[in-house]
Amino acid sequence: MSDMHLHLEEHLQSSDMLSDIVIGMSDGLTVPFALAAGLSGAVSGNVSLIWIAGIAEISAGSIAMGLGGYLAGKTEQDHYNSELKKEYWELEHKREVEIHEVRKVFLDWGLSTTVAEEATQEIIKDDKRWVDFMMKHELGLEMPDPKRARKSAFNIGASYVVGGLIPLMPYFFVDNALKGLEISAMITLVCLFIFGYFKSKMTGVNPWIGGLKVTLIGALAAAAAFGIARAIEFGH
Repeated sequence: MSDMHLHLEEHLQSSDMLSDIVIGMSDGLTVPFALAAGLSGAVSGNVSLIWIAGIAEISAGSIAMGLGGYLAGKTEQDHYNSELKKEYWELEHKREVEIHEVRKVFLDWGLSTTVAEEATQEIIKDDKRWVDFMMKHELGLEMPDPKRARKSAFNIGASYVVGGLIPLMPYFFVDNALKGLEISAMITLVCLFIFGYFKSKMTGVNPWIGGLKVTLIGALAAAAAFGIARAIEFGH
C-alpha cells in the first residue's frame, strides 16, 4: 500500500511539474518574442535596447508568473484545508448524514447492499480514515503537496526565463535588429513547434496540429507587434 501511495504521489508531482513547465515555457517563448519583434520594427539600429528591454521583461515576467503559480498553489492548499475542517465538523454534527454518504459512495460503485454496509462500518471506525475517504471520493480532492506553492513558483518562473532567453539570444550576437529578428524568428518558431508538439502529445491532442497551432499563435503575436511598431514609427 505504501509503495502504491508513493508511486501515486510521485506521479502527481511529476504531472504538476510538467504543467508548471508548460505554463512557464508557453508564455516565456511567446511574450519576449513578440516584444523583441515589436522593438525590432521600431528601433532597428539599436540592438542593445532590444536585449535590455528583453531582459527586463523576462525578469518581470518570471516574477509575475512565479507569483501567480505560488498564489494558485496556496489557494489549492487553503481550499483543501477548508474542506477538511468542514468534513470533520460534519462528522461531529451530522454523523448519520455522513454515514449515509459513505454508504452511497459504495453503492454507486456497484457494491451490493450487504457489502456496502460492511465497508461503510469498516470505514467509519476511524475518523481520520473516514474523512480522508470523503475528501477523495465524495469531493474528489487529493491532499496537495505542502511545498507545492513554492515548487510551482520556482518551476514556472524558471521555465519562463528559459523560454524567454531563446528568442532574445540572437540579439546578443548581431548589430542589426532586423537580422536579429530573422534569426530569432527561425529559432523561436522551431522551438514553439517542438514545444507545441510534445505538449499536445501529453494531452492526447494530435501533436502535428497542436505544434502548428502553437507556432501560428507565436508567429501572429510577433507579426502583430512588429507591424504595429512599424506603423507607429512611420506615423511619426
